[in-house]
Amino acid sequence: MIFLGLLLVLLAGAAAVVAITEESARYILFGYTFQPDHVEMFLAGAAAAAVMVLGFWLIAAGSRRSARRRRRLAHVRADASDKVARLEDEKRELERKLEREHAAASKPIAGRADSRADGRTDGRTDGHADGHADDRLVAGREERAR
Repeated sequence: MIFLGLLLVLLAGAAAVVAITEESARYILFGYTFQPDHVEMFLAGAAAAAVMVLGFWLIAAGSRRSARRRRRLAHVRADASDKVARLEDEKRELERKLEREHAAASKPIAGRADSRADGRTDGRTDGHADGHADDRLVAGREERAR
């Protein structure tokens, strides 16, 4: 719209310049000769002014539309940035929680009767008293890899 408006303004301006710079009221356009009287000249000037006003209106409307689109895009980008920040905070919190759970699962449990020499009572050979600790550790590593 802005380009079309600019084109119309330039055409109307060129028509005004041609009309002002001509010494006579005789115009040759595409091989045709025009010799308008006063009324026809007034109507041609009014048409050129209307085209110029239409061009300025198109430029203004296009500028408003572009500004509205830029504001909307900036708003959408800000919302997306806020979402990403919230998700990153949630991810960090889940990672901290996973680390705390992992640390709690890795500590030997005091006060348990231990029948084995290495401190395991569940029969597992992975070194953790909690059978699900390794699953949480693997899930945490996968989350960090993403």
